[in-house]
Amino acid sequence: MLPPHTEPLRERLRAAVPAAMKARDRRTVAALRSALAAIDNAEAVEVAIDVRAGAIEASPVGAGSAEVARRVLTEADIVALVQAEAADRRAAAAAYEATGHHDRAIDLAAQADALEAHLS
Repeated sequence: MLPPHTEPLRERLRAAVPAAMKARDRRTVAALRSALAAIDNAEAVEVAIDVRAGAIEASPVGAGSAEVARRVLTEADIVALVQAEAADRRAAAAAYEATGHHDRAIDLAAQADALEAHLS
């Protein structure tokens, strides 16, 4: 179930970046930028593996003629991506905690908290 927000999650994340930068909250900035990058990467289309160079006269001509439309993600897809990003940080924090790297574990847990704050 999606949270009852009027603004899409991606826009809330984008709007939170400058505020976190002004607050000099490096953990939140890192988490937000990473989540936005994950969303952008999820929209990328698969590249055909059998791409070969051909003759110049057979190549597309004009600005944007070789562009491909990006995938369109639903709000549910974006929420799932951000939840996965937070879960990955929680898992990595637990692994760092288990190996005695408490400072790194605290950083990752704070990043997960920052992402989860935008989900609720």
